[in-house]
Amino acid sequence: MLFSKKSKVKQELFSFEDLTRFPMVFYKTIGEDLYSERDKNLVRRYLLRLYLILGFLNFNAYVVGEIAYFIVHITSTTTLLEATAVAPCIGFSFMADFKQFGLTVNRRKLVNLLDQLKEIFPMSREQQQAYQVAYYDKHMNRVMWLFTILCMTYTSSFSFYPAIKSTIKYYFMGSEIFERNYGFHILFPYDAETDITVYWISYWGLAHCAYVAGVSYVCVDLLLITTITQLTMHFNYMADTLAAYNGDEHSVAENLKFAQDFVVYHTRCLELSEEINNIFSFTILWNFIAASLVICFAGFQITASNVEDIVLYFIFFSASLVQVFVVCYYGDEIISSASIQTNNANE
Repeated sequence: MLFSKKSKVKQELFSFEDLTRFPMVFYKTIGEDLYSERDKNLVRRYLLRLYLILGFLNFNAYVVGEIAYFIVHITSTTTLLEATAVAPCIGFSFMADFKQFGLTVNRRKLVNLLDQLKEIFPMSREQQQAYQVAYYDKHMNRVMWLFTILCMTYTSSFSFYPAIKSTIKYYFMGSEIFERNYGFHILFPYDAETDITVYWISYWGLAHCAYVAGVSYVCVDLLLITTITQLTMHFNYMADTLAAYNGDEHSVAENLKFAQDFVVYHTRCLELSEEINNIFSFTILWNFIAASLVICFAGFQITASNVEDIVLYFIFFSASLVQVFVVCYYGDEIISSASIQTNNANE
């Protein structure tokens, strides 16, 4: 268990926003602001909303192009490998869309969950030391950064590799033409390669599409990580407090007060864990189904492609595996922390 052995971490005074800043700020880069309804700056609020809508319209337009490419090429034996190459990308796109849809549907529930977590967040330095807030923040951010870098490396490598390769070959290796390729297989309804202006507009539109997909794919999981980490922190604090409490050293009235406060605290944390399950459970189920298909198709490409594609799809394959691992791990983490606290209560 990542949270089972608490090393000494330099104690700082944290706010609740410090532990949620990563996914919140990252999400805003595609226009998604969970607290937009509380933003008194209406211009900023509606500009972000417009940016988000336009981003997803652009994203899904390219997804339609991917699906069209897949349908056209899947029936031909000569282009079967190319068709299966776009299948993992379509699966990834569907996951990004579904995660964003799930977040939009459960937005108010999620904001309410975050508000409740903020209410029970330890505020004083002494409380934060008892809760080991610095420890949880440190390890949570390590996981977030690793997961985010891996997933965004996948989208970035697919997006920018063709342009970087063509630039090097044309300007440094003496190639007579600048190859106008795209990072993803798309069936465009127009000539997207002949005119250089059309090519670069289409190329950067596709790059932004990949960025939107990557951020929406990652940020829902980051929100899951930060909520589970904080709830795990509370369960472990209860377990440690209960284990250290000696009823013989206190009066009957003090023991009753301790038990009452503990039951109320424990009940609230259980309700929050149930709320997390209600918000994220269906999204997680779809993740496992879609990720399984993505892993299979990406694995096939690794075994059947050239060296360049093997590297790209290996990054894709690794990102999908890590995503499944992270979700499974944090699900197990909250179950384990709740079980430890229950065992201490029974003892």
